[in-house]
Amino acid sequence: YNEYKSYLSLRNMEAPATFMEHPAIFVERTLGIIKPDAIDQSEKILRFIEDNGFAILQKRRLRMTPEQCSDFYAEHYGKMFFPSLVSFMSSGTILALVLAKENAILEWRDLLGPTSSHRARETNPGSLRAIYGIDDQRNAVHGSDSQKGAEREIRFFFPDAIVEPISSDENASDYVIKHVMPVLTEGFVELCKVKPEDPITWIANWLLKNNPNKPVIAEPIISNTKSIKV
Repeated sequence: YNEYKSYLSLRNMEAPATFMEHPAIFVERTLGIIKPDAIDQSEKILRFIEDNGFAILQKRRLRMTPEQCSDFYAEHYGKMFFPSLVSFMSSGTILALVLAKENAILEWRDLLGPTSSHRARETNPGSLRAIYGIDDQRNAVHGSDSQKGAEREIRFFFPDAIVEPISSDENASDYVIKHVMPVLTEGFVELCKVKPEDPITWIANWLLKNNPNKPVIAEPIISNTKSIKV
């Protein structure tokens, strides 16, 4: 307790604060979709995702209407495969995922493998499309192809999601000072007041209860809705 009281006193001094070398903090987010042809394998695919170091921040199980599919794949409008793509993606339940990891977009694309399931089995037999895909269209999974695409696609399914990455150096330090330190300060002040027998367990429980950025994972089932509200 005395050490933390000393820390609080130091915070009130006018001398500028000094910090250790800035940690590299970069959490990139991307969208993943388990498509209708692989939805029955979703538990295995989710384990595969987590085993490869991804955090699953949000997931949403739904069945899209043809209109929703047309909106989501609007960039492909006019291409020969567009009608069959819309028909396939609206034919059954999908599972939309927000995935987080350093370099998440590139690494998720690597885990997917080539668009063609046949080619994936030849060139990347350990990829998801090689394991669970059937052909070029029924290829089990989808992944955003760029930062801009990830932002748009995540907001399509998760309108309230925060998709901007936390960058390194000054931005990371600013984020910690603005969003993390106030919560830690409040928690340690309460710790000093309560003085529990087990301070480590107490502060851990307090942080779990009072974390303003605690992730929420939900799986609402949506079917036959006219549009996904944004």
